[in-house]
Amino acid sequence: MLRLFVLLLILANAGYYAYSYGHLAAYGFAPATQTEPQRMTQQIKPETLRILNPQETTQLESGKPLAVQSTANGSTISSPTECLQVGMFNEEQTVVLRERLVSVLPQGSWEIESALVPARWLVYMGKYNSDESVVKKKSELRGLGVSFEALNNAMLEPGLSLGNFKTQPEAQAELERIAKKGVKTAKVIQERAEQRGQRLKLPAVDTALRSRLDAVKPQLAGKALQICS
Repeated sequence: MLRLFVLLLILANAGYYAYSYGHLAAYGFAPATQTEPQRMTQQIKPETLRILNPQETTQLESGKPLAVQSTANGSTISSPTECLQVGMFNEEQTVVLRERLVSVLPQGSWEIESALVPARWLVYMGKYNSDESVVKKKSELRGLGVSFEALNNAMLEPGLSLGNFKTQPEAQAELERIAKKGVKTAKVIQERAEQRGQRLKLPAVDTALRSRLDAVKPQLAGKALQICS
């Protein structure tokens, strides 16, 4: 019985060898062969494959979309996009900007939306007579364990910000907190009032659209495009 099993195993291996190498093709038994054209037809649109650059790879990893562009043969490829915005604009500026956008940018590539910039309140120390006084005050604050930050408003220099807040009560609460640490000369001021207006948003700016944005710069009133918040 064992000899019969071994004999059958040898015959099966011999048959598979003959089949694999086409020795049985004359009898209608041969494996399917794949030529290079056949393998190419099994690929999914190989002409659309491309290597992503580092910027595109980073964008995909962050979940941002790639813009779709047409190639010369009618296929499509993707290019990196980013959302840009700029504002605020008053009603008169918005009318002029909208007219320009309609004439130079593709429909659907931009939108103008209502926007609100909240008020900004500071816990402020200043103005001081000199930069040396600011340096001295910084040293005192470090000794008290009170943090501070640079000002972004030249009208308040030389001085220090001990924090910025959206509402006056929040700023007042911070002032009372640091007063318990020994800060006596700080005060709450409003650096910026609440602003309402219009904002231009470009949801998906790719290379092609970016090249056309220079035509809109005169209508941006000196404001710079920024990454959408």
